[in-house]
Amino acid sequence: MSLLGEELTRLTTVEERHRRLLARFLLVVAASLVVVALGTVAIYLTERHASGTQVHTLGQAAFFTTTQLLTVSSSMKNPITPAGRCIDILLEAWAVIVVAGSAGAIASFLQTGDQS
Repeated sequence: MSLLGEELTRLTTVEERHRRLLARFLLVVAASLVVVALGTVAIYLTERHASGTQVHTLGQAAFFTTTQLLTVSSSMKNPITPAGRCIDILLEAWAVIVVAGSAGAIASFLQTGDQS
């Protein structure tokens, strides 16, 4: 079989390692959705009445929380309250862990593919 044929076969074959990678990503997405929900409620409850805050609604809290988890950050001011700042740090820590863990999962996936 030609080299091109081998690579095409490799690209179209679903192995156990593909299922493991998909399962890991689905777990991360599900856990992140829970973190978004909890973070949204927590940011809303801690920031909504703070003087100078830009978070007044659940939608604004969801926007802030989601952009923090996507490691994009938002145009909104950082949380004003000490509790809000602690929540923000936890959100950012989760984002870093997810990005690093996902990169590790992809690297492991690619490495096991190269060995076969």
